This record gives sequence, structure tokens and C-alpha cells, in this order.
Amino acid sequence: MSFTADLDLAGCAVLVAGAGAGALAPVRSLLDAGALVRVVGHTPVDTVVDLAERGQIGLDRRSPSPVDLHAVHLVVVADPTLDEVVRRWCADLGLPVVGSRRPAAAPGATPGQGSVVLVGGGPGDPGLLTVAGLEAVRSADVVVTDRLAPIGVLDQAPAHAEVVDVAKIPRGSFTPQERINELLVEHARAGKRVVRLKGGDPFVFGRGGEEWQACAEAGIPVEVVPGVSSALAGPALAGVPLTHRTLTQGFTVVSGHLPPGDPGSTLDWGALARSGTTLVVLMGIATLPAITAELVAQGLPATTPALTVTDAGLPAQRSVSATVADIAAVGEAAGVRAPAVTVIGPVAGLAAQLPAPAARPPRPRGGSSAAG
Repeated sequence: MSFTADLDLAGCAVLVAGAGAGALAPVRSLLDAGALVRVVGHTPVDTVVDLAERGQIGLDRRSPSPVDLHAVHLVVVADPTLDEVVRRWCADLGLPVVGSRRPAAAPGATPGQGSVVLVGGGPGDPGLLTVAGLEAVRSADVVVTDRLAPIGVLDQAPAHAEVVDVAKIPRGSFTPQERINELLVEHARAGKRVVRLKGGDPFVFGRGGEEWQACAEAGIPVEVVPGVSSALAGPALAGVPLTHRTLTQGFTVVSGHLPPGDPGSTLDWGALARSGTTLVVLMGIATLPAITAELVAQGLPATTPALTVTDAGLPAQRSVSATVADIAAVGEAAGVRAPAVTVIGPVAGLAAQLPAPAARPPRPRGGSSAAG
């Protein structure tokens, strides 16, 4: 029997059986609900590994066993091949179990008639995905997703839709961009509607331009759905307005992927230090010590306020504040890791002066079904 139910899972131990792409949506939704999540499964996809390395979930790289069901409140089966055996274990123990969604047969595809939709998913909170982005996911034949995308919405994809995880883990495993481009073209040429679900906005350090070029060269139609960039959402969710009438008249967003002095860097850090605008640094945790030192050396006052926010829009969100001279050391001492956004400028000091923004309550997951 199947039915829809709302469960209060805050603080509850939940086992997810299976670590493939099918685990992405339930894991994200469980974390959003405040559950304590442990995933058990062979060959986990990179996004599951990333969540484990960031300390958000537990991960055992092996097959589930009945022992795993002890001291848990709920079991979620994310691998259809495990469904029958895990249900039997749960029945023996009287444990509630949510079964995996069994894929339906895919509709017939017409080779050469596919398309690609580049969807900006926002900072990771499913509630910050646009309506157009959600509609694209709901109409997808294939979803090619990033680790920073709002993976909780993958349960809104059609039952036949294939989910492909192409996570890029900083200084870890990753899918080369060239392979991602090939995947988009291959699936579209097979007649599929391909949704490329990305974190933030696809055209703000999201390599969406490269993916569009690859599709255009292959003759694949491309649609773009803009998203809320983490450069804007991260500071806002941390209580930092990037502009303020009495403090600054603009902001500049830069990539911190390459440090000052790197032969591949095209940024004029001296000009940035003297710009008088708020500086927003993405992908800059590892290089932040070099960046802040260079800004101070180029004339930015060492006492300029700075703030780093990590996991913006997710339950694990947290911020650290300091001066520009100290923000890198303070963040390192606090264990700040990517994904993170650093804001440098007078507006960063407002976070300490104003009440913290209210946390967004968990959104209802429409259409979810629990099988008992």
C-alpha cells in the first residue's frame, strides 16, 4: 500500500540503502528535514562522497546488511535492486521503509530531435530554484547534475528520467568538463530532453558558456534558465547586503580559483583593492590567504570587514566574520570548507550589527509517496 505522509525526522537516524544517483534526492531531502543520515552502498556517486567528506552524512562503501537497521528510525531504499531484500529485513524488525521509485519505460526517442536546457539551480535550497527550472526538471528525460545543484528536486523528475552525477569535488574526484559536454551532446542526439542542473547561475563561473558552445557546435538546440547566483544568495542569506546606499555603490564578483601572481590569473588585484566596491570571492577558500594578503599589500585597509559563509541556503550554513587581514586564518581555525563565499567590504560588518535573517523552514515535498 502506498500513501503520502509528513514525518518529523529532525534528529532521527535514517538509513539510505544504495549510494548511486538514486540516493541524491532522498539524502538531500532528509538533510533538509534535519535527519541524521547514513548511506550504505557500493561505488557511491561523487556527490554522496562529497557530502560525507563535508561531514553531512555517514557513508559505508559496502552492501547493506540487517545489522545496519539497528538503532534507526526509518529506512529509505535508493537502489531498486535492494528493494525486495531490504523490505523483508524491515518487515522482520517492524521498521518503516520508503521504497525506491521503480523506473517506468522511457518514452520513445527520435534520434536527432533532442535538446539541452541549462538550468541554474540557485545555491542548493530547492525553494530557491525558479519555477522555470523546476518545470524543466519535471519534463526531463536525462538530468545531468552538479554536487552544488538543488539535488532535492531530483525526485520531481519523471520516473523514466536518468540521473547522471558529474560532481567536481575540490582537490578530489571529478568529471572532466570535456566529458560533461560529450554527455549532453550524446543524450540529446539520442532524442532526449537533457536538463543540465547546475548550482547558482550557469553563466556565473558555471561553465555554462562552454556547454552551450559544445551543444551549438553539435547542432543541438539549447535553452537557458537563469538561476540565483551564490555570489548574491550566499551574502544575502548570511545577512550581508552587497550594496548599501551609505556604504558602497557597487560590487565585484571574482573567482579565487587562481591566486594573485599565478600566470593564469587575469585579475588586477591592485585595481580591486582601490575600487571602493564590495568584493565577492567565489571558489577562494584555498587561495584566500594569498588573496587577502595581496589586497592589503595593494592598499585595502587591513581593518576592512570580511565575512565567509559556507553551505549557504542549506541546513549546514554557517558564517565567520573578521577583518580582511584575519578572515582566512579565522575561517581555517573554524574549519570552513568549500563551497563558500567571501565578502570583503564595509557591508560585511553589517552582519554583526543586524539580527540574523530568519531561517527558511523546510518546504513540503509535494507528490512524495511512502510505501509501507
